[in-house]
Amino acid sequence: MADTANAGQPPLDDLMMAMDVVDTLRHDDALVQRELGKDTSDAALIARLREIYASQGISVPDRILEQGVSGLKQDRFVYAPPAAGFSRTLALAYIRRGMIAKFGGIAVALILAAVIGWQTLVVAPRERAAVTLAQELTTGIPAEVARLTGAIDRLSQDPAALTQAVTLATDADRAVQAKDLTAARKAVADLAALEAELSTRFEVRIVSRPGTPTGVTRIPDVNRATRNFYLLVEAIGPDGKALQRTIISEEDRKPKTVTIWGQRVPEAVFNRIRDDKAKDGIVQDAVLGTKARGKLDIDWAMKVENGAITTW
Repeated sequence: MADTANAGQPPLDDLMMAMDVVDTLRHDDALVQRELGKDTSDAALIARLREIYASQGISVPDRILEQGVSGLKQDRFVYAPPAAGFSRTLALAYIRRGMIAKFGGIAVALILAAVIGWQTLVVAPRERAAVTLAQELTTGIPAEVARLTGAIDRLSQDPAALTQAVTLATDADRAVQAKDLTAARKAVADLAALEAELSTRFEVRIVSRPGTPTGVTRIPDVNRATRNFYLLVEAIGPDGKALQRTIISEEDRKPKTVTIWGQRVPEAVFNRIRDDKAKDGIVQDAVLGTKARGKLDIDWAMKVENGAITTW
């Protein structure tokens, strides 16, 4: 049956020889162009081919040479790549599946690394921060407000201090309800500052040492016909060290943290302290006032006026 099926086809050796002829013709392109360009028949080209093969000791039948020349003219035995299309794309993808799998694996690994990095470095910290802030609003700040107001109640019976504490606690609660963390933190900070101030005690002493004046005078810009009198003072704590105080100067209305400031006093008090120091260079009656624990205001031992300065 095989012989019957192949009866109309040339033998394989003949086919291979014809392909060799075509290959020889392609490698001798000058010969092809010269012989085919003539108006003569293919006989000259066949004769030339016969000479080429004879020089190599190969005997090729004329029918094979004729098949080769004919095949060259018809572009037989020439590989033509399949036209572009979906089927060709699939075939190429299958052929290159190893390379595609390799680079695909790298791409997947990079994508996974990016996703994991984003989750680890951005999403997770953001979620933890959100949880922390939520806990601060719901538990941390209310607990701190309760602690501070309780401490203030135990520290002071000063109506002004207690009223201020209630106001700040209300502000904190309102901020918590509104989820305004900034406002809530500020209210807690103000409560802590109030508690710290109530806990502080010191004496306001008139400065009396070499190199530092005891008092200064000023002619205010708003009234050049008058003169203001100031005693330089400092807040001395129980350990004998000067405490920092935040003083708002009446000259520029700016708060400043200092250890010495000028407290405005009546002219009579100023003159009395000046005369006291003039006797022996020392102010004998140096305590101008006392700030007790649990109070906000200073109990003045001498008469003072509202107003202070921070430079002189």
